[in-house]
Amino acid sequence: MSKVPRKNPKGPSPDPSTEPPSLFDNMALFDAVTPAPQPNDEEADHPVPQGGVNLSSDERQAAASAHGGTGPLRELMDGNFLQFASYTICNRAIPTVEDGLKPVQRRIMHSLWEKDDGRFIKVANVVGHTMQYHPHGDASIGDAIVNLANKRYLIEGQGNYGNLFTGDPAAATRYIECRLTELARSELFNPKLTAFIPSYDGRNKEPVLLPCKLPLLLMLGADGIAVGLSTAVLPHNFIELLEAQIAIIQKKPFTVLPDFMTGAKMDVSEYSNGTGRVKLRAVIEPRPPNKLVITALPWGQTTESLIANIEEAIQKKKVPVKQISDFTAERVEIELSLNVGATQEQTTKALYAFTSCESSISSRPVVLFRNRPREMTVSEILQACTDQLLEILKRELELRQRELDDLFHSKTLEQIFIEERIYKRIEEQLTYEAVQQAVLEGFVPFRKKLRRDVTLDDVESLLQIKIRRISRYDINKNREEIEAILREEAEVAENLSGLRGYAVRYLKALVKKYKDKYPRLTQIAATPFGEIEVRALTASELTLKIDRENGYIGTDIRGGEELFKCSSLDKIIVVWNDGNYKMIPPPDKFFVDKTFAYCQIFDRDKEFTAIYTEPHYGFTYIKRFAFGGAIQNKEYHLAPEGSKMVLFEEGVPDVVYVKYKPAKAQRIHQQVFTPSEVLVKGVAAKGIQMTSKDIAKIATKKPSWWDDSESTPRGVLT
Repeated sequence: MSKVPRKNPKGPSPDPSTEPPSLFDNMALFDAVTPAPQPNDEEADHPVPQGGVNLSSDERQAAASAHGGTGPLRELMDGNFLQFASYTICNRAIPTVEDGLKPVQRRIMHSLWEKDDGRFIKVANVVGHTMQYHPHGDASIGDAIVNLANKRYLIEGQGNYGNLFTGDPAAATRYIECRLTELARSELFNPKLTAFIPSYDGRNKEPVLLPCKLPLLLMLGADGIAVGLSTAVLPHNFIELLEAQIAIIQKKPFTVLPDFMTGAKMDVSEYSNGTGRVKLRAVIEPRPPNKLVITALPWGQTTESLIANIEEAIQKKKVPVKQISDFTAERVEIELSLNVGATQEQTTKALYAFTSCESSISSRPVVLFRNRPREMTVSEILQACTDQLLEILKRELELRQRELDDLFHSKTLEQIFIEERIYKRIEEQLTYEAVQQAVLEGFVPFRKKLRRDVTLDDVESLLQIKIRRISRYDINKNREEIEAILREEAEVAENLSGLRGYAVRYLKALVKKYKDKYPRLTQIAATPFGEIEVRALTASELTLKIDRENGYIGTDIRGGEELFKCSSLDKIIVVWNDGNYKMIPPPDKFFVDKTFAYCQIFDRDKEFTAIYTEPHYGFTYIKRFAFGGAIQNKEYHLAPEGSKMVLFEEGVPDVVYVKYKPAKAQRIHQQVFTPSEVLVKGVAAKGIQMTSKDIAKIATKKPSWWDDSESTPRGVLT
């Protein structure tokens, strides 16, 4: 059965010299962005050759043997994975420097240009047309159109395209319309300078790259995740990019910084030429009597997500806000009513510290440049775009120069043919060949007026002139047209000889035309934001209370005795009378019994003095220590198990007054000790023996039970 021959696809045949290399030719695809792996000890004897699909069969076998064996399945998996990785990087996830677009975006723009008549088109129709070129589903195409339309530069939308501020989705593609913007129509397309390749099914031709004269990659920004790499390119201000290109052409220094459509304030202290990160803060304005209004969002946040985040912080008592009202429409307006006693300044700091009102965005431009992935800086991308602009402008001028030359030739031929009445020569000719020869001979005397020889194609076009046009021929008008061609040729030649100056004038014209339409939206902070003292903001947000009757402490105890105020970021240390201690976060309710000796905010470096009686011989010891590090909720011992704490104090008392229990033949009934004689040790260290006598009473201030008339020897602590 014979096959039906396939029709030739529409569109010009691609120039083989401009055909892009195969995306799967070489593993160097990954080398630009991925460092070569270093062999471990086991691999040192069996190094893996580099080069991927360029390996010889022997090298492939040796490499596979070192990594688990050989076989057709292994080779199939290796080959398929490489093709999948290459396809994902080059045909889906990573944008190109040359036109700033991913493949789906390029196909959308090409489809819009093919259907463009100046009027709005149903997005569903554009999606269907794009599917001629795009091998994936319609949903991805529709989402990409909405995304491009919301970025303003390339696609003008009509209908519900969602809301960038609230996060509301766009309407279905059958309900919304779009068309190319004037900027896209004039700066992105020129089929005479475009190389085409067959589409995925071979029925159509699609552009390899669009001849873009704009730094579109930096205008739009991009993000994507591929196999083994990801990219994050932040959007920049269109006008500032054009001004930077002017500076590049004029060899002057320049700086460009990101600009986000949601506005906000930006700290670029950790950002350098496209790498690093920027910090963004919502714009928060005070309003009387005691309110705050959020008027701009950090990039990546919506009013819905930000309000949910603030509500979560309110529940955790992080921010003193009692009511949130969202009045967002064309502009962001989230009104926050503050609690009684809360200040606008402190609440603003708390919003930045505990909510998404402050966020950071990392930037790492991994892009396709000359069909290979590379990590580039913003300056390098802009330099490449500027070089491409100069090249495209040169090619456009050369193309126009050839068109003007052809136009001058045809106008001059027409002028001579009619003014010199060469058409009269054909009246007596009997054959078509004789007619052609008569016309050719008629131009011989006027060869000096022409730039090139007259061809049969020229004769054919002259013979197509209608007699009505000859009878109404305007000699003066034709001469004016020829003079206009000569003037334009001179202008084009001048622009070609001064290409850089021509490019600067071209860019300045764009700046003048679009400056008011695309102002900077993100404010650049004059100084870095700086760290907010979070602990200072929350130092008194919680009140720890004690229920002595039932033996509970916590922040959620009703009617208890207040111990101290603390932050949710603090840790609490609880010490019991038996020498056990535990570090815990501020609890809602925690049972400590009535035997606890100490409870306070944990400070690992604070010094304490403890006196305890060990259980075996009844000797009493003193120790000075700092708690140091501790694991949360783990129980520790600062004295031997079964001991009894007789004194526990912060710092070092000047003296300790001790009264002993009466005993037979006991000559010393009271003593004074100086704790400062004891060295500071670790919390687990054993204390220094104070006495072997049983202690009846102990105090750090001279008590009423102290007998000044009785002999009181000073205790020795060594």
